Amino acid sequence: MRTTIAATAAALTVGSMLAFAPAADAPPTVPPKDQRMAWWREARFGMFIHFGLYSTPAGTWDGKPVGGVGEWLLQNARIDPIEYEKTLVPQFNPTKFDAKEWARIAKDAGMGYVVITTKHHDGFALWNSASSDYDVMATPFKRDIMRELADAVRADGLRMCWYHSIMDWHHPDYQPRREWDKRPVDPASFPRYVDFMNAQLRELLTGYGDIGILWFDGEWEGTWNHDWGKKTDDFVRSLQPNIIVNNRVDSGRAGMDGFTADEHARGDYGTPEQTIPPNGMPGKDWETCMTMNDTWGYKASDQNWKSPRTMIRMLCDIASKGGNFLLNVGPKGDGTIPQESIDRLKRMGEWMRTNGDAIHGTVASPFPKQFRWGRVTAKSLKGQWRDATRLYLHVFEWPADGTIRLEGISNPAWGARVLGDELRKVAAATEGDAIIITGLGATPVDTDCTVVSIDIKGVPAVQPFTVKPAADGSIACMAGDAVVTGSIQYEDRFANLGWWRDMASTASWPITLSSKGTFDATIDYAASAECGGTGEWQVRVDGAVVASGAVELPGRKDWGDFATVPLGRLTLPAGRAEVVVKATRKNGDSFINLRRIDLRPAR
Repeated sequence: MRTTIAATAAALTVGSMLAFAPAADAPPTVPPKDQRMAWWREARFGMFIHFGLYSTPAGTWDGKPVGGVGEWLLQNARIDPIEYEKTLVPQFNPTKFDAKEWARIAKDAGMGYVVITTKHHDGFALWNSASSDYDVMATPFKRDIMRELADAVRADGLRMCWYHSIMDWHHPDYQPRREWDKRPVDPASFPRYVDFMNAQLRELLTGYGDIGILWFDGEWEGTWNHDWGKKTDDFVRSLQPNIIVNNRVDSGRAGMDGFTADEHARGDYGTPEQTIPPNGMPGKDWETCMTMNDTWGYKASDQNWKSPRTMIRMLCDIASKGGNFLLNVGPKGDGTIPQESIDRLKRMGEWMRTNGDAIHGTVASPFPKQFRWGRVTAKSLKGQWRDATRLYLHVFEWPADGTIRLEGISNPAWGARVLGDELRKVAAATEGDAIIITGLGATPVDTDCTVVSIDIKGVPAVQPFTVKPAADGSIACMAGDAVVTGSIQYEDRFANLGWWRDMASTASWPITLSSKGTFDATIDYAASAECGGTGEWQVRVDGAVVASGAVELPGRKDWGDFATVPLGRLTLPAGRAEVVVKATRKNGDSFINLRRIDLRPAR
């Protein structure tokens, strides 16, 4: 029996005790995480699709532009949910939708999986839902988009995955209601809403074959809690034991990235949004989801497109930190993917056809810091031939002399080659704690990123990175050599550290001295007129603070107006220590852009 949303409260009351019931009396055993995650770690690259009622108005309402991202139209324009439904359901008719074309675009881009919005926050279902008439079958289109796409995606050898919103602005039992939603409360029951949500999840997980990922979202409002997340996670896995579930099934996500601090939080992987964690998430699986422009759902006015080079290098950066890249497309109301997205994915696919081995199935770089010329991924060759590791050097800045010095590794090198040009006579030799790659030539194969592969004996024997004194005893702590935490990001090809959004963020430099030394320190920084603040430097040994000091860093003309100011005098012990900088007060949204810290022997 199909029911309208308005009648859902009555229709689901009987089933309220059954919503979390497993698929069978004895639920199947969930396989070990490593087994379930194997295909996902191999893929490394996937397509996100945001498509729904909001795609038709394309960022407008009543003929007027609406701010914010396209898929949040109902919220951003403060539209009555019933008016939203009455207006957009009759208009939704994506007659140019071609599931095979969507799947082909993803496959040709080198992607391994597709995640689509089965239901976004507006509550509209893109499949033939037995639980509601607020679905695609109520539109002029009258075709089950999820069915067609699932068949096409699998036919191309990709994994079909669902996005599903916990938050639902349309359902009368979802709480909290939007403040402009004046529908009568009869009364609203959040548990009854969860029954409805799980009835729809059951449809999606029992009627469409194997689903690779259940990608939850909209969990941040106070009505959703850990107990709901635990029950929903268990329920989903009872229906499909091999499924992967993201961390947003649970509550308490820390901002837009990572896991909660609660070790009992559910979810297989973290989901940083629109950002790449500067150090990845060591020891955890994670996936950056990102738009090509500034919106997820289609918005005709948003033409702020990232370049193909930017996105290729983002993919390399993410893989080098052990993560996956979920790159979004927002199809138009007629069902076509914007040409700007197609062109960019075509270029990424060209790059992947040559360099896909440097992405698929790789693990994070074994090196403790990023290299200014690019990134590194790795792949074990054990079990294939010899006990070896293959390192992939993703070179953004091609060396003019055709030579790269890979510092901090002592394994014997067995050979090297340039992907895409096997005729280049490349050589690799280990000299002390570095591998020297020569014969690369004067020009790259690909100006966006050329990949050089090196086979080394055994597991990488990598040395800890430290900043060492120059011949005159001075120490230059450059932005590109910093270890950063929190919101801080490397900017302008490692020239400075920016996006210093919170007091928890730190920039630090490991330093090694042969003997104790006292230094006069300066910091090179910039900030907008409204930002800046008070910073604190620390010297840490084995994590303990052995010295510290504060300095005022007032705003400058703008973020490019750098100035050098004294930090004060500090003493470093013999051996290994850390120089750490953090904000103790910031005057605006961000703290400073930091270019370098210089330590000169005190006279």
